Amino acid sequence: MTLNKKVCCVIGDPIEHTLSPLIHNRAFQDLGLDFVYVAFRVKKEALRKAVDGMRAFDIRGMNVTIPHKVEVVSLLDTVEDVAKDIGAVNTIVNDNGRLIGYNTDADAAIKTLSCSDMIPRNKIVVILGAGGVTRAIAYSIAKEKPDHIVILNRTREKAVELAEYILRKTGTPVMANQLDYESLARELKKADLVINCTPVGMAPNIDQSPIPKKLLRKEITVMDTVYNPLETRLLKDARDACSITISGLDMFIHQAALAFEKWTGRKAPLKVMREAAVQVLKGEPL
Repeated sequence: MTLNKKVCCVIGDPIEHTLSPLIHNRAFQDLGLDFVYVAFRVKKEALRKAVDGMRAFDIRGMNVTIPHKVEVVSLLDTVEDVAKDIGAVNTIVNDNGRLIGYNTDADAAIKTLSCSDMIPRNKIVVILGAGGVTRAIAYSIAKEKPDHIVILNRTREKAVELAEYILRKTGTPVMANQLDYESLARELKKADLVINCTPVGMAPNIDQSPIPKKLLRKEITVMDTVYNPLETRLLKDARDACSITISGLDMFIHQAALAFEKWTGRKAPLKVMREAAVQVLKGEPL
């Protein structure tokens, strides 16, 4: 490591599962950039100290994941308009001590859907969960003018709060309810697209799914934001039901690439990043 090496990182809790260091370091290496990327576990009560540390150690870039995406907004110097509207930040750029917040989840969600020929316009969209990634995805899809969005969450009050927020920001009809069997059965009868933004099905709990298999049908496109395992139980069940499926890895790579480009000013090597992630997720040697 040279003294001029630039440092980027990801903070979250938990953080052990992240593939971000792998794909970013592989991308830096591929382009010959003098950067390094590391992961830090940061508890909720230490978030302010972590952000102060970004300035103190002159860390060039930071990714922010669960549970800090919303709380970090108030700790930054500037937040770009999309992230401000969403109310969540997942990428920070350190511009000579001035911390600028972005949300690359929003653009990544639309890029991912477009690559699978899913255009949200005039579609009925059901989103599971009400955390930071749901905020970004719901906002970006609402901007595409769907017929309406339904947010289902384990805590109904949080789903209602988020639905009202997205409605105010975009004018798109957004409804909310509790995430349970009855609500799923009712909403999935009409849905064109369902997106899982909960951690259900993430390793090591790979046999879990947020949606009972019998509620899936071939007319629904099913997207999972969980990327470990590569094919979640939800996606396996959806494939068996002849649904179109979209892997969480696709959105993960797209949002990472957008962050990479903000930190480095270089085009991200998408193919290299994806290949590195797939190798690990398949248990292949690097």
